[in-house]
Amino acid sequence: MKIFTEHQRDVAQSLQDGASRSDWTDWKWHIRNTVRSVEDVEKVLGISFSSTEKRLYELTLKKFPMAVTPYYLSLIEAEDFRNDPTFMQAFPSAEELNIERSDMVDPLHEDADSPAPGITHRYPDRVLFHISNLCSMYCRHCTRKRKVGDKDSIPTKDVLEEGLEYIRNTPQIRDVLLSGGDPLMLSDERLDWILSKVREIEHVEVVRIGTRMPVVLPYRITDSLVEILKKHHPLWINTHFNHPRELTQSSRQALRRLADAGIPLGNQSVLLAGVNDCPRLIKKLNQKLVQNRVRPYYLYQCDLSEGLTHFRTPISKGIEIIESLRGHTSGYAVPTYVVDAPGGGGKIPVSPNYIVSWGTNKVVLRNYEGVITTYNEPASYEPSYCDRNCGTCNLKLKEEDAEERAIGIEKLLSDWDDTTCLTPENTDRMERRDDAA
Repeated sequence: MKIFTEHQRDVAQSLQDGASRSDWTDWKWHIRNTVRSVEDVEKVLGISFSSTEKRLYELTLKKFPMAVTPYYLSLIEAEDFRNDPTFMQAFPSAEELNIERSDMVDPLHEDADSPAPGITHRYPDRVLFHISNLCSMYCRHCTRKRKVGDKDSIPTKDVLEEGLEYIRNTPQIRDVLLSGGDPLMLSDERLDWILSKVREIEHVEVVRIGTRMPVVLPYRITDSLVEILKKHHPLWINTHFNHPRELTQSSRQALRRLADAGIPLGNQSVLLAGVNDCPRLIKKLNQKLVQNRVRPYYLYQCDLSEGLTHFRTPISKGIEIIESLRGHTSGYAVPTYVVDAPGGGGKIPVSPNYIVSWGTNKVVLRNYEGVITTYNEPASYEPSYCDRNCGTCNLKLKEEDAEERAIGIEKLLSDWDDTTCLTPENTDRMERRDDAA
């Protein structure tokens, strides 16, 4: 497949008379010609919807707007568009108006965990920094439908400075994830400025960028952008391929530019009913990613955001998919399947159970084939007693400024803390105790 095929030319010229190859490979041209109406989708794809369908789509767009790049629209097979995985990710469905009782505007409580503008601080040593509210395409399964595309809340430089100031004043932060929206919607100059400011903070060790540009607008990965990114190592990029068909020649070229610049690449897929909820599809996707130097990182269970019910699978489907990967393909082609916990609990890994049973001396395990085996525990294990005095530790630790505070289950396992149980607040039992007191 060559770039600017006859089909791509037809798509481009349906949006702008005389559009050329240089237009098609210019990412700003795609932004200027973003498709936002049902009528334009009909014109570009040469399809038509009934008047009833159009009314339902328009109702959906009033609540959840549409934006699709001409590039991504060109991937849709018009002959079978209703079953096309790219169409379903880009075009509205009337089912988005079915808001279930369990649906939430902000299911991950990102706003509640925001101590400063643009910052979500959920995990001890890392923060999410929202630096853009705009995307080149509005994915129909987006967990941030409440924010993306809201032009009235695009972060200004002053707002970004407030987020940077929080990071400067919070020394435990060693990892900053730039997110949005899509950070690569910013100009090269603004992105360079943000990366430079974050890099100036001494305790920040790693910067990551989360972007879907290699998937929906790979022409954004220009030589000039790559030169800017190369200045700010160590820099990681996570992208968001959901289906093997998204790995086109243009996408592979974008990934190659980033990888050749020494940027480690990861991928975060979302499990979507009717799009990729198939073990064979996910295996092929991950194998193609690895072939293009992208490590499958997470497979997400679809979040409880409003209007996503029709995309959700049961968790059992995700476990089935992981079962079909582990042992059946390369280990680095197996992502971690996670549920991003409602209420801000963070990513909870979910996987098949490979421990059959265990006793004092043996653990009984099974492999991907169903082979049952045993692992003998050591007859004598003398654990190192930890008194938190690293200077005298027999493990010869030489870490400076090491994190010394245990929380959650780690606290229960530690031998230096007297905590024996973790009890949720406001349980009936605790309230009865309080009443009795």
